[in-house]
Amino acid sequence: MAGDDADFAAYLAARWPSVVRTLILLGGPPAQAEDVARDALARCYGSWEHVRREDDVDAYVYRTVLERWRHGRRHRALVPPTVPTTEAATVPATEAEGEETGPVRLRRALEAELDRLAEEPREAVVLRFVAGLDDVQVAGALDVPLDAARQRLTQALAEVDLDALRELDP
Repeated sequence: MAGDDADFAAYLAARWPSVVRTLILLGGPPAQAEDVARDALARCYGSWEHVRREDDVDAYVYRTVLERWRHGRRHRALVPPTVPTTEAATVPATEAEGEETGPVRLRRALEAELDRLAEEPREAVVLRFVAGLDDVQVAGALDVPLDAARQRLTQALAEVDLDALRELDP
């Protein structure tokens, strides 16, 4: 069991930032994203011996994360599925003073583009390009056939203004 603990701790250390960032870009405020991530990863830890034997651990973990995210949105009064406005207290000084940096402008533009997407394509594009999963893993995380995952990605990319994002890329 100690080996399982060390294995899970290493996985958690490597994936925590990506899981939280994924949940934020799906539309959760940072504190809520951390709560959902904690809940989902605790569930994975409880059955880590089984999880680590899965064909694709990342797909399994992100599927659990999405299930917990969807469950929370269905069963609790949560914010709508859009990226929240950053509160002034958490904004870097240069941004608060109106001098947005290139990465800040890019993040805001990305959030605006994601806000335009329906839930399913948004999940697919965030898993693919934020979590860094490949198409097969995205399909596994979404629990859909590979063709359906690719269709969602294609739909999302057709709706996103990639040229505008490229212009802002620092």
